[in-house]
This record gives sequence, structure tokens and C-alpha cells, in this order.
Amino acid sequence: MKRTYYLFNPGRLSRKDNTLKFTPVDEHGTEGSPRYIPVEGVEDLYCFGSLDANSAMYNFLGKQGISVHFFDYYEHYTGSFLAKEYLLAGQVQVNQVLHYHDRYRRMKLARKLVEGASANMLRNLKYYRNRGPEVEPQIGRIGELAEAIGKVEEVSELLGIEGNIRQVYYQAFEQIIPDFRFEKRSRRPPENEINTLISFGNMMCYTAVLSEIYHTQLNPTISFLHEPGARRFSLALDLAEIFKPVLTDRIIFSVLNKKKLKTSDFERIGSVFTLKQSGRKTFVKAFEERLKETFHHRKLKRNVSYKRLVRMECYKLVKHIMEIEPYEPWKANW
Repeated sequence: MKRTYYLFNPGRLSRKDNTLKFTPVDEHGTEGSPRYIPVEGVEDLYCFGSLDANSAMYNFLGKQGISVHFFDYYEHYTGSFLAKEYLLAGQVQVNQVLHYHDRYRRMKLARKLVEGASANMLRNLKYYRNRGPEVEPQIGRIGELAEAIGKVEEVSELLGIEGNIRQVYYQAFEQIIPDFRFEKRSRRPPENEINTLISFGNMMCYTAVLSEIYHTQLNPTISFLHEPGARRFSLALDLAEIFKPVLTDRIIFSVLNKKKLKTSDFERIGSVFTLKQSGRKTFVKAFEERLKETFHHRKLKRNVSYKRLVRMECYKLVKHIMEIEPYEPWKANW
């Protein structure tokens, strides 16, 4: 069974037969003990330290269908090496472009994406309302804002509604996580521990969604809610909106409230808060466990993992684009 590997330390990646050899290298250039990873067991690599690898290595990874995702020192996602898009199908791409260019069809999909995202944010708040935190004002306000999703006619207006919903949603974080100060969302730089975890978790969610898109016939650069960009996989941004509440936010609530992460796992460099390596490892472990976690799927009437759920969401989008079945976003029901 293939799995994701996380490389937290700087090092050198080389090939030994059908095995990946990762040799950690410290700041003085001293090599540590190498780790050998059978290539058939690797789905993708997440690199949080500098990686030394030559073109022959990347050719080998590409032939094996292994993607590599890179993050900088401050946990910002910086880019990906993706293997050749072997599943891309011409008709799906043509229809995907047509759905983007057709204003009506694009808005139909964009509304569904915002609808799914807001429903899952509400589900989080209702879950915690039943456990004590006073989040009723935010629940009521998000419900009011969500009523406008089906009324606007421009994607820019829809993005504004989504932004307002998320702003209200974040106002509830200090009630859910009482031991940490939040105040407001700040991105570059994140101004406190919660903002650091949101940025890091969202990037983890984005790359997890991108990995699943890669295993379908969708083109990750053609999106419907976010504008396609020259140097970003904007469809991953679209679908990540649905999953951030359950893959990022629920993990943040859990690791902070259960004190798996403490203030000592963060460091402040000037005005920037960042996770120490211990904190990154803790969060990544919780993220991996969440992806593997299963729940009972109402429609399928069987248990599926959250990782599989992301892939299924991609398949639903393909069916919509090919006009087989209208797209309905996944909404949590726990």
C-alpha cells in the first residue's frame, strides 16, 4: 500500500536500484544515517527542509508517478513536482474549459463550492455549541450570509460572501480554543499560534487535495471559484474550501485543546510566528491520522476515509463536467 512520506530535515535524495535513499545533512554539511524507502510504497513526498536531488532523480520519480511537494522555512507551500499527467483525458479537459468560460455553468459550480464550505463551517460550530462554547451568534450570522449564495450573479461577489462567512466563522475560534489568543485572521505573516496553524493546515489541505486531483482526469489549473493563475493549481484551492473545516480546523481544535501542541512548540522570529520542528511533526501526524480516519458515508452506506472522500469529490466533479450527474458538495453530518 502506498503512503506519503514527510522529510523534515534537509538532505540528499538518491536512487539505489528501486529504493529511494534519503541522507539527512545538517547545517555543517555532516551526513546522518541514510534512510531507505522502497519506491513501490511511496505515493508522494512532502519536503520541509532543503532537498538535494538531480534531474535523473526527478526523472525516476516521474516515471514512478511520485509527486514532491515543497514548503519553506515558515511552512508556506512553495510548489510541487508532479509526475506526467497520465490520467488526463481530452474530453474532460475540453468540458472543464467550457464550464469555466460559460458564465452560467461556472457560477453554478462556484455556488456549490461555497455552499459546501459554509455548510461544513456551520457543522463545526454546531458540534462545539453542543459542548459548551458560546458560538450561537456566529451560527446565526453565517446562516444569514449563506442565504445570499444563490442570489449573486458574479464570482467576485460570491468570493466576497465566502470571505465574510469565513471571517464570522473565525470569530468563534477563541470560544472553541480558550487558552490561545486569536483576535483576527492574519496570513503573511501569521501573528500568533492559531494563525500559524491555520496557514500551515490550509497548505497541508491544499496539497492533499492536489494529490487526489492528480489521480483523476481533472486539470488542476482550471478552476471555477478561484481565478486560474499562471503559477498555481487553482482547482485545488476550489475543492480545499470544502475540506478545510474538517481537515484543518478540526485538527487545530483537537491538538490545542488536548494540549498536544503547546506554546513551546512555536517560536517567534521578529513579527513572524512559526512552528518548531516538534510542532510540525505533531500537526502532520494528526493530519495523516485524520486522512486515514473513516466515517459512515450516508449515500454509499459504508465507511470511507477522509482521503478517499477527497478523491470521490473529484470524481463527482468529473461527472458534473461530463454532464452525467449534477455536482453536490459533500457536507458533514456528524
